[in-house]
Amino acid sequence: MTKVHPNNVSDRLKATTSSFPDGKGNAQILTVWKKSLLFNCNGFTVFDGKGNLVFRVDNYVAGKKSEIVLMDAAGKPLLTIRRKRLSLGDNWLVYDGESTANPRFLARKQVNILNTKCLALVSSGSGTGSCSPMSSSGSSNHELYEIQGSYTRRCCGVLDKKGTRVAEIKQKESVGGVAFGVDVFRLIVQPEMDASLAMALVILLDQMFGSSRRLST
Repeated sequence: MTKVHPNNVSDRLKATTSSFPDGKGNAQILTVWKKSLLFNCNGFTVFDGKGNLVFRVDNYVAGKKSEIVLMDAAGKPLLTIRRKRLSLGDNWLVYDGESTANPRFLARKQVNILNTKCLALVSSGSGTGSCSPMSSSGSSNHELYEIQGSYTRRCCGVLDKKGTRVAEIKQKESVGGVAFGVDVFRLIVQPEMDASLAMALVILLDQMFGSSRRLST
């Protein structure tokens, strides 16, 4: 397989010392690998432009399928994603750390057939909005982000309330004529968005539209 992470494999589970974000107002270009570095786990491994590990998701195959924890390189929980129980549709809650109270965000899979571009809507934790076209003046309710495009083709954009694209998912360029496939792709995060939240949205899209949706029921 084409090399995904340029740094030494023996160092890949160590915390990085590189600054993140870069503090210079530049977009963060991350490489997302839909693979856990731990044996008998499903998940994600995320590297920065220097090949340093920045995010991890390690879900044991026999573990709870309706809860996913996004960690930093050292294994510190950053965000916990839980399926919302007893709700209509495909709804997920995002919490700080390993908290079980006061969710920061609510993510809902697109259900509006009149707006086929919308994959999912992200609201504040108390929001109950549904997917609707993003207006230039912003939303009048709790809507924070709208995700548009195609996750299966790894071509998505995250738009804020003003319609500004704050994050993107793109296919990773081939190296030496060898393609990576859909399990390795780019996550481009603009300075206006927190990189950990952008990665949480990738996890949510994978639950809603990717192969993981068969594992989370």
